[in-house]
Amino acid sequence: MDKPSAPGRRPAPLPPSRAAARRARAVAALLALFAATGCQTAMSSTAAPDPSAGAQAAAAQWPLRFQRHRFGGFCFDTWGCSIVYNGFPHGQEDRERQSASAASFGAAYPQRMKAAHLDIANFPGPAEVTWRAKDKSEHRASIDIAAIFADGLVRHEVAREDMAEGVSLNDPEIILEVNDRTINVYMRSMIALKRPRDPANPNSNFRADLVRVFSQTY
Repeated sequence: MDKPSAPGRRPAPLPPSRAAARRARAVAALLALFAATGCQTAMSSTAAPDPSAGAQAAAAQWPLRFQRHRFGGFCFDTWGCSIVYNGFPHGQEDRERQSASAASFGAAYPQRMKAAHLDIANFPGPAEVTWRAKDKSEHRASIDIAAIFADGLVRHEVAREDMAEGVSLNDPEIILEVNDRTINVYMRSMIALKRPRDPANPNSNFRADLVRVFSQTY
């Protein structure tokens, strides 16, 4: 060990061999520090969350749940039908115009009902509905979407063992239908499957069933 110099005196220069040894130790210490920092950075990068991994985890949970949704409102066999949800109007508000009947669209009528209002957090206030039925009788209803889906579960018809792994779910659609005197509320969620429903059609590897969750006649 080097002896400390007396106060007020300049330290004597180290012999070349001892100076080289000290420099070598300093370089080794710097290299060790760099290696440790680099290792820590690499570990941090490896441990950083992968957005796709988060989506996969969300899809892997069972039962399936949702925190946001889309919404659509439709009127059939009504006069002056107004649906207001999350501050946005839906339906046909012209009191002198009768909306088409569901039967007029045939078997394809459920597929006509799509949710165009996107990215709604669970849940705003109730859907406020005013309309005249086919016989022009006046009706008003407040449909509490939050109460209908209070459990936060996605309604669908896919068995857990049939659901594809490692895929994310889109926000489900909530559809409110006014049909004459009846209000129906549905949910539709596109869920990827492990294999196509029709082996001859590779694009049939999903289900998007319209599931009725609520119905009331006035």
